[in-house]
Amino acid sequence: MKAATELNALSLFATVIALFDVPDAVSLNAQLRRVIEQRERTHPAGRVRSNLGGWQSSDDMETWGSTAALKLLAFGRNVANRMTTDREGNPGSGPHPGHFAVTWRANMWANINRKDEGNAFHSHPGAFWSGVYYVDDGGIDADPSLGGELEFMDPRGPLPLMLAPHLGYVGSSDLSNTSIQALRPKPGRLVMFPAWLMHQVRPYHGTAERISVAFNLTL
Repeated sequence: MKAATELNALSLFATVIALFDVPDAVSLNAQLRRVIEQRERTHPAGRVRSNLGGWQSSDDMETWGSTAALKLLAFGRNVANRMTTDREGNPGSGPHPGHFAVTWRANMWANINRKDEGNAFHSHPGAFWSGVYYVDDGGIDADPSLGGELEFMDPRGPLPLMLAPHLGYVGSSDLSNTSIQALRPKPGRLVMFPAWLMHQVRPYHGTAERISVAFNLTL
């Protein structure tokens, strides 16, 4: 009997989202909370970029965020190295045979969202990777009705839904009928994504504080 023709599927133009649960996050989060809340007390005005309400620090947290901020940034750089290759597929994780060296410059800031506060859709021009780390999810992981999710916009726009919104493609990790995907925050989780990817934060409806740290990595 003739063997069936082998079928191969390629996933082209995929958008990579990296999720990394930081070890010993409880201790790190306690340190980050202290320095972030202290910074809000001493610099209450903050700055306004994409944030719709809420408090956002200046983007030099690596200079005032103590060793906790530097430790978090080291995790971010490590994830970036593991998730970045050159155009020949060589990993960018350091001075090993076949690897290439990348020096990541960073800017970093803290966010505190309280009731009904969020962020409008935006991207981070000039950066290669962007990241967000959750110090406190404000109870969202346990109660999804509180909102405050991180949302990503499909960079293809409405195209995948135009002709047959009830169908999907084999090999796709996204079989939902929407051009927006949401991730719920979780304390200790680092989410990294291409800086060009449009994203927003849904309004948070809880009564606690949703605390996060964001950063960009550029070459």
